[in-house]
Amino acid sequence: MAAGERVLSPTDKALTIVEELYNFRDHYIESHGIEKAGNKETDVQNKMNESLAQLEEVKGDIKNKAQYHLLRGKILNITSKYNQEAEESLSKAVKLDPRLVEAWNHLGECYWKKEDISAAKNCFTGALNHLKNKVSLRNLSMVLRQLSGSPREKIKLIEESVERAKEAVHLDITDGTSWLILGNAYLCQFFTAGQNPKVLKQCMQAYLQAEKDSVTRGNPDLHFNRAVAYQYQEEFQKALDGYWTASQLDPSWSEATTKETELVHYLSDCQTLTESKGKIKAKKLDTFIKQLVDRDLPQYKTVQSTNLTGQHVSLSHCKLLELQPKVNEGKIIVGKVVCTVNSSNPVPFTCCIVDEDQTCMCVTIYNLSLGAGMKIGDLLAIPEPMFNQIKISHKGKEISFSGIRVDAPRLLVVNGRKLGISKEALPVLSVSNVSE
Repeated sequence: MAAGERVLSPTDKALTIVEELYNFRDHYIESHGIEKAGNKETDVQNKMNESLAQLEEVKGDIKNKAQYHLLRGKILNITSKYNQEAEESLSKAVKLDPRLVEAWNHLGECYWKKEDISAAKNCFTGALNHLKNKVSLRNLSMVLRQLSGSPREKIKLIEESVERAKEAVHLDITDGTSWLILGNAYLCQFFTAGQNPKVLKQCMQAYLQAEKDSVTRGNPDLHFNRAVAYQYQEEFQKALDGYWTASQLDPSWSEATTKETELVHYLSDCQTLTESKGKIKAKKLDTFIKQLVDRDLPQYKTVQSTNLTGQHVSLSHCKLLELQPKVNEGKIIVGKVVCTVNSSNPVPFTCCIVDEDQTCMCVTIYNLSLGAGMKIGDLLAIPEPMFNQIKISHKGKEISFSGIRVDAPRLLVVNGRKLGISKEALPVLSVSNVSE
């Protein structure tokens, strides 16, 4: 032994064993490359077994039995799946020393994996009674979003979830996992409490901060959940890239691949149906155009309407080809529905319309109640339409079509009548917690 070299105590050796195991897992993509991501679960499992054997070698020399059971529980809790032995070891640790905050946190994670949400909440709350710490706060943030209740109660729980995640970030602004969970909390708040654009912006800013952490950057949840937000914003290129990255980081996670495939099919169908004018027969199309020109359009040359803020606005008719890539204020477009676009996801409701020049465009309608969608032949008038040119390049496939987005279906006029607020409903969001 070299002079002056420090001799590690049995407890320090055990701590080093556990620290090396978690570093192996958390930095796996950095050290092995994304192409080896498919081997991560097996390699971590093997490393876990190796670490357990090493811990057993020093077990007899560790005097603090609560510490030993904590370290053993941490090793067994390394994977994303529930481990009964981990729960048993961690339960022993907290019984021997109820002040072990780290043991409470890992025990709570065990219950989370076991889907015992109430027990998990008790663990994280109990840990915070001993010490305010980022792990308990962010885990409690996740748990709060999983608790059931009335719509009003759910909003309060999600608001509290956001606050706990904020507290976790404030304790360590460099921790990407805390930023990720804050982003997820904001995303849930956006869809649950009125879709405030400011909240969605805060969500995306949190995800941006999370990505700066090399550990979180390798977390598939970050890329998947951000892709969900991108897809809702119709930033389809970024959404597809996100789903693809998530599937590469965890090849066993089928949902990411499924979402990517479904989105490509949906966008391809939108392009095909706009190009073919809904594949509607020429005779029927001629009838629709004749009805537009002779009967329907005259009433929309200039109309008075009320916007979302309650203001009265004067709208003038605009052809589809005259739309600008923005919200076209003071304009109203009118067209016949020639088809609906099938999708595994009911949000948004999607259809295609043609105007008097036989220009065809895709219309995506968000926040529309189930069953309230338009049918072929309906006359659809859209005040102050938001126009966007969709262009996608993904895995050698090029997709391009013109789209109109509607966020407030109450303002739509269908067959001469406003839909009204009764036809609106907020979409239901699914946020991934595979790694949370």
